[in-house]
Amino acid sequence: MKKIPIFLILVSALILTASCSSIPEKAEPVTNFQKDRYLGTWYEIARFDFKHERNMNNTIAQYSLNDDGSIRVLNSGYNYKEQKWKQAEGKAKFRGDETVAALKVSFFGPFYSGYNVIALDENYQYALVAGKDLDYLWILSRTPALPENIKNDYLKKAQEVGYDTSRFVWVAHDKKNPNLK
Repeated sequence: MKKIPIFLILVSALILTASCSSIPEKAEPVTNFQKDRYLGTWYEIARFDFKHERNMNNTIAQYSLNDDGSIRVLNSGYNYKEQKWKQAEGKAKFRGDETVAALKVSFFGPFYSGYNVIALDENYQYALVAGKDLDYLWILSRTPALPENIKNDYLKKAQEVGYDTSRFVWVAHDKKNPNLK
């Protein structure tokens, strides 16, 4: 009988570890990453749609430091079907060396998922972020618009990793987000 609780603990640990799967096989996180330069507000330009952002426009992500050194994540946007603003707060932690843009993010307690910056311009104005697998991908910008050459570069990079970029939802920024300071 003592073996059953140990077995359950091991299975639970395996499930939690698996829920932390980190990055698509062909994706590589940015190196020489500078966390302080990445903090601040990012506009979501495009994303692969999923249930937590469905029917959302005017979406932004705001990153700041928590007292414990983790990164506070505040995502917000306008649900155009419900006609109201929504937000979700979470936290991100580096999976290893902080100079490698391989993080894990959680909005639900102990459950984390991959957050990997796989392309970033030298001025920290545009980012391509891969999730844990080929179902999660975002293009972010410090402004609500993205230059065409950056868009094309990021689409090409995503396709090289294996993403089907026809799945992108291009986000409208036609309302002032009340979370912008």
